[in-house]
Amino acid sequence: MKLSADLAAFQRRLGHDFADADLLRRALTHSSFGSAARDDNQRLEFLGDRVLGLVMAEALLEADAAAREGQIAPRYNALVRRETCADVARDVGLGDVLKLGRSEMKSGGRRKEALLADAMEAVIAAVWRDGGYDAARALILRLWGGRIAGVEADARDAKTALQELAQGRGEAPPTYTEVARSGPDHAPVFVIEVRLGDGSSARAEAGSKRQAEQAAAQALLSGVQT
Repeated sequence: MKLSADLAAFQRRLGHDFADADLLRRALTHSSFGSAARDDNQRLEFLGDRVLGLVMAEALLEADAAAREGQIAPRYNALVRRETCADVARDVGLGDVLKLGRSEMKSGGRRKEALLADAMEAVIAAVWRDGGYDAARALILRLWGGRIAGVEADARDAKTALQELAQGRGEAPPTYTEVARSGPDHAPVFVIEVRLGDGSSARAEAGSKRQAEQAAAQALLSGVQT
């Protein structure tokens, strides 16, 4: 069955030509859109999560033969976490072709981190089923690209460090508040404020909530440490 123009364009962005186009359609179908006659992407998402994990573990071990498990684990977590999967989904415009029910459409489902991340994992599983492990591995390494090379910096989690600082002081965990949002749906800008129990705070902006939260935490950490 022939792909629609938007799915054909998405397929080109992925860099994988599906022999079974129905796999791609299913990967992009959220449960709110599904029916008894139309499968959603939940089972593919479950599989894709495992495929992504295997590829990333293998890639990290190959990239640093001297690293111990304690060094690899935070890098791995940074690459497979939901926020990273959602960022990759945004890079390839997945939200534009995600099939959603009316309620999810009205609530901004195309921008929701969880929906984007799950669909990205489902797409990985669809490629794995369509072309095998090598095709899925090539897709992941291509789409994650520089994130793998630069993961050491991303694995240094400022939010975790700030929470540990608060705990060490006997304070409540930091609180994060979205104070502003601007820009179009496909390229939003979030402003996040983080605040500690002693009243100290910092703000930062970025293209995703996770990135803005991390940047705000880093800014507050820098202020505390100076």
